[in-house]
Amino acid sequence: MEKNKIGVIGGGAAGFFAAIQAKENFPSATVVLLEKTKNLLSKVKISGGGRCNVTNATTSIGELKKAYPRGGKQLKKILPQFSTNDIQSWFEERGVPLYTQEDQRVFPVSDDSQTIIDCLVNETNRLGIEIKTEVNIQTISKNDGVFELTTNTDNFFQFDTVIVATGGSPKRKGLEWLVKMGHTIEDPVPSLFSFNMPNEEVKTLMGLAVEKATTTIEGEKWFASEPLLITHWGMSGPAVLVLSSFGARALAQKNYQFNLLVNWINENNQGKVQEELLAFTQENGDKLLKNGRPYQIPSRLWVFLLRKTGLDPEKRWGDIGKKGVNKLLNILTNDNYKVEGKTTFKEEFVTCGGVSLNDINIKTMESKVVPQLYFAGEVLDIDAVTGGFNFQAAWTTGYIAGKLGEV
Repeated sequence: MEKNKIGVIGGGAAGFFAAIQAKENFPSATVVLLEKTKNLLSKVKISGGGRCNVTNATTSIGELKKAYPRGGKQLKKILPQFSTNDIQSWFEERGVPLYTQEDQRVFPVSDDSQTIIDCLVNETNRLGIEIKTEVNIQTISKNDGVFELTTNTDNFFQFDTVIVATGGSPKRKGLEWLVKMGHTIEDPVPSLFSFNMPNEEVKTLMGLAVEKATTTIEGEKWFASEPLLITHWGMSGPAVLVLSSFGARALAQKNYQFNLLVNWINENNQGKVQEELLAFTQENGDKLLKNGRPYQIPSRLWVFLLRKTGLDPEKRWGDIGKKGVNKLLNILTNDNYKVEGKTTFKEEFVTCGGVSLNDINIKTMESKVVPQLYFAGEVLDIDAVTGGFNFQAAWTTGYIAGKLGEV
């Protein structure tokens, strides 16, 4: 199959990487990257608080799979082709040193996402890839083996091969052009969002962080044991974002109205906790409740929890009795908060849904519906929790899509 002209739709991480790989694999071909806005790599720019969480340092494919609520099974088959180690080597070989944080997230040493952007743009310039911005594709069709694209600027493009890397769409309407080509779309819903608690007093503790708490949705099976952050609108941090990712579809069906259960001490053995609280009571009987904090609970949170249980912080530990211990046991391991909505930040925004993976040959990223049409990145029904995993999916699928099934 001729590959004289290759079109890449989408100027994000997956689109750039797919375009670079396609040009390196087919150096004599003309590669054109089309971006509908005037800004290239805009999500790279704001990711990681402007630092760009390039990938995650986890190397175990089995462990990596667990980070993807959708698409993990398929990614497990292709991550060995272009792994987390491979993308780190790729950037470092091009003069972008990286470092790994304790939580395994990988960032450029510059702590500036512009470093990553400059590297990708420089590669496209070096390879002679044409980049066209503010080109919004209106229609795409295939006639006599050639893709024909019309745009908002009345431009007309013809390509032998097309790679779609348009990113996640918040609404199904943004993917209808792919439906018209015969593809199945898994309805998009938000993933990775914070929980709003407009009627919960816990918001008065905004800014307080708990090093590790276990969170669950009442009536559901998912849980997260991660850092938890209290905000002025409710709760956030990994303990919430992980839940929002795994529960994206179910929480959308609930219209984001549900109860969040919080185990503040990350200990599920209630018998053990009861024994420890009884022992703490005996050892600290003369201390005021507010001054004796078990499990190193932050003082502001501890006083808040005491008042929530109805226990007076000025009371002594020795005076609370077994009933008081059971109240503390319940609130420490099974606290309950009413969630009434979500808040999505640009740097956190990820979409659950997209082109069904049943329509894709995962080994090549080629459409099973339209030959010579390839996909990469978040336009697919692949998404992950925070930690660099979404970018890794973009790098891996972009790398494979750029082979165009032949290399």
